[in-house]
Amino acid sequence: MTGCAPTGCAPIGHHLTTWDTSTLPLPLVYSARTLGFLGPKGTFTEEALLATLAAAPETISSPKIIPFPSLADTVQAVADGIVDCALVPIENSIEGSVSVTVDLLAHEVSNLQVVREVRLGIRHRLIARPGVQLRDITKVVSHPHANAQCRGWLRDHLPGVEVEAANSTAKAVERVAGVDEPWAAIGTALAAQEYGCVVLEESIEDHEDNETRFVFLSRTRERQDLSEPYKTSVVCRILKDQPGALLLILQEFAHRYLNLTKIESRPSKRGLGDYIFFIDLEGRVNDAQVNDALRCLTCKLLEVKVLGSYPVGVPEAAPDAF
Repeated sequence: MTGCAPTGCAPIGHHLTTWDTSTLPLPLVYSARTLGFLGPKGTFTEEALLATLAAAPETISSPKIIPFPSLADTVQAVADGIVDCALVPIENSIEGSVSVTVDLLAHEVSNLQVVREVRLGIRHRLIARPGVQLRDITKVVSHPHANAQCRGWLRDHLPGVEVEAANSTAKAVERVAGVDEPWAAIGTALAAQEYGCVVLEESIEDHEDNETRFVFLSRTRERQDLSEPYKTSVVCRILKDQPGALLLILQEFAHRYLNLTKIESRPSKRGLGDYIFFIDLEGRVNDAQVNDALRCLTCKLLEVKVLGSYPVGVPEAAPDAF
């Protein structure tokens, strides 16, 4: 038998569905008066934010948009109530999960929920100050994920050129714009415009299907009755490393025919070789089968943490010009 007695699990798992949930008529993102994002201005996160707002109902008021200098600052801003919601990257189709984001949600904050997912096609540009030519470039600056996503192009077109890491793609463009050197940055067309630079090369990513998933965070759980498909994200912490520990988790979902869209292990920060599991599954947290599976897991695991139950993101086309 893979399930467990509902009467024994219900009291233990009661906290999974008692989170303060929105009763606003519109999704939380469209109701927010203040929105934060990973800055500075010109990041892919800002592109995803602007794409989301462009799809909002025309009746909503324009929110105040605030950039923050790091992922930790962005997440903490919404946790502390400085902004109503914040947008952060969580996964890239080429480089995988954004480890800082998932670790912050798993270990550092306990009062936040994922309330909406946004997917954005990523198009990297090689950007420099006006007058700088491709043949002149002596250094390329960008975020490590962007550098990695363009590794092949850089090897073929700028062999031997130094690659320097920056906190964000926009920060890289800002840095290149402020030095009197033949440097280039990998970033967005939005950043090139923002910092007075020009695009030397378009679409230098190594894979055309490059896509990043972003999530909006809020202190309130999204209402569970919007007319969109939902996804629920959870963190599972096992009692100890033992044979069948992962199967113990997976069988609860398989037993109820629940489809998992992602499963990933991350260090638990309790010791080498000790892991927690991040799981995304289709469905709402208050769906009978989802709720039953999570309640049963609370009987078997050290911790089950619901990161959010939210509308699934629809891919947005990569912006071509600004």
